[in-house]
Amino acid sequence: MSTRAKVATGGVVAGVILLWVLPFWAALLVIVGVPAAAYLLLDSSQRRRLHRVSRKQLGR
Repeated sequence: MSTRAKVATGGVVAGVILLWVLPFWAALLVIVGVPAAAYLLLDSSQRRRLHRVSRKQLGR
């Protein structure tokens, strides 16, 4: 199993656990808020690099 697959599996498991333990709105806030906060914490050069890599993987 690749590293990305392990990370994705862990994310899905964490999301299911959050939905089971917390109310729906709180789980949704965590599931959406954590990646959004992580993106906002990147500086502009890291964001540009992330966009460049994302476009390259899409075949643009």
